[in-house]
Amino acid sequence: MPNKQITKRVIDSLKPRSGEYFVWDGSLAGYGVRVQTTGAMSYVVKYRAGSGRAAPTRRLTLAKVGTLTPDEARTLAKKTLGSVAHGADPAAQRAADKRASTLAEVAEQFLTEHVEAKRSASSAGSYRDLLERLALPELGTRKAGKITSAEIQRLHSKNAHTPYQANRLLRVLSSLFTFAGKAHAVPTGFNPCRGIEYFPEEGRERYLTTVELARIGEAIREAETIGLPYAVDQSKPKAKHAPKEANRRTIVGPHATAALRLLIFTGARLREILQLKWDHIDFERGLLLLPTSKTGKKTIVLNAPALAILSGLPRASDYVVAGALPDQPRSDLKKPWKAVSSRAGLRGVRIHDLRHTHASVGAGAGLGLPIIGKLLGHTQAVTTQRYAHLDADPLRKASEHIGSRLASAMGEGSGQGADVVALQVKGRSRRE
Repeated sequence: MPNKQITKRVIDSLKPRSGEYFVWDGSLAGYGVRVQTTGAMSYVVKYRAGSGRAAPTRRLTLAKVGTLTPDEARTLAKKTLGSVAHGADPAAQRAADKRASTLAEVAEQFLTEHVEAKRSASSAGSYRDLLERLALPELGTRKAGKITSAEIQRLHSKNAHTPYQANRLLRVLSSLFTFAGKAHAVPTGFNPCRGIEYFPEEGRERYLTTVELARIGEAIREAETIGLPYAVDQSKPKAKHAPKEANRRTIVGPHATAALRLLIFTGARLREILQLKWDHIDFERGLLLLPTSKTGKKTIVLNAPALAILSGLPRASDYVVAGALPDQPRSDLKKPWKAVSSRAGLRGVRIHDLRHTHASVGAGAGLGLPIIGKLLGHTQAVTTQRYAHLDADPLRKASEHIGSRLASAMGEGSGQGADVVALQVKGRSRRE
């Protein structure tokens, strides 16, 4: 059709034909209306993607007629054609956006190619659970490269009632977007998690005192010898058939009690002990040579108490802590730990706190955080920094040194045996 100013009157006059046709605007080159055989109409722009006659011609649909007025469509066409003048290719960008991966697709690639290949099975399961339970139901269908910081912030805030979990989710998502950038699934450097503030977390570490450790030791010895007492709910129908109170005891097997002791003496993680095989142990050099762990291949130094436990433990399976089946590791220690910790009178103590206790003893003895970090298998120094407040030995030595010298100078009894300080008074020395 001849070029004419596209107005509402012109659009109302357009009728469908046997074939598709276009009506181009007389004042804005490249802006027009497409009329289909069904009668459906849409605003379009036409342009060359590049300079010269060899540059390909593109046609981009702006919107359906009826969703925008002709003047609104003209304004959008000017903006689109203006971006073309600056080197953009809106049609190609739209096609790329359609091909772009959703967050759900990127998440699956992240989990299979990165997490499951480089992390332990338990860590991989934790990553997948957080993403599939919390993130993907909210953002899974969104294009990964289009997700905004505001959307991540809303997701983080939605889980404020569980701050530790919310922060963990934020860390996992941040790792996901870093991976996606390297895999070219999103623009390099794109990470909408960046800059979002984490919720404050209450300290989860719990360190057992010497008295509590003594009670734990007593409870473990009782568990493996005469058994731990248990209560019977008298309201239950079968309560009358239960053994007499004096006979209500449950013996915890040697492998479970050995596992609890090894957790305390080695500071190892739970899975590292439960999945430990006999051929991972070098008795001659006193080492556990783990082929895999949360942080990859790892060596754990065995002290004398740990070696004694392993040397005296019967070999009932390929695994040190024998499970129900000889070719499979024990899945957890929930029941024996609950029984032992309850008998010891401990409340709110997690089995992971045994690892924290192992580290706290070393920190309190002034062994130094780098050494403790190596014993625990930390790959980042910042991970060991949580025990810095327990490393009081250098401060204690300094305080004792200063205090003893001051006491000696003052003639106090607590300074006996320390060096006496000669205090300077108006140019001469005298002993105080």
